[in-house]
Amino acid sequence: GKEGRFRENLLGKRVDYSGRSVIVVGPLLSLYQCGLPLEIAIELFQAFLIRSLIQRHIAPNLRAAKSLIRDKGPLIWNVLKEVLRGYPILLNRAPTLHRLGIQAFQPILIEGRAIRLHPLVCAGFNADFDGDQMAVHVPLSLEAQAEARL
Repeated sequence: GKEGRFRENLLGKRVDYSGRSVIVVGPLLSLYQCGLPLEIAIELFQAFLIRSLIQRHIAPNLRAAKSLIRDKGPLIWNVLKEVLRGYPILLNRAPTLHRLGIQAFQPILIEGRAIRLHPLVCAGFNADFDGDQMAVHVPLSLEAQAEARL
């Protein structure tokens, strides 16, 4: 059955601060940028977004901040843009066979549900736009962020 030890624990695990979506072409992006859908960005950066809303006195507490985030208004879009500024994300396309299988990008907020990529960076990932999926990871530690910026 599907409840064996290999399938349950060893072959795959859930990872925090990560997501997955289909990739589509983003010809207007720079080579170092990727289009990150608002829905994915809110989920990945929710803790950072809540902290920012409370520190800026936009929301008085956690409950109010979560309520604002749920509404996904233009205010959240602007605060999230500020949170994302200078914060790299990692894109990974399985199978990762060499070092270009994972690359860092500067996220740009977009509408929709698909990750946008410049067509010229696809060769390193061996990706195309026929339904390929990519995983998104947020480097949390300062060391991981510094390494992603290299």
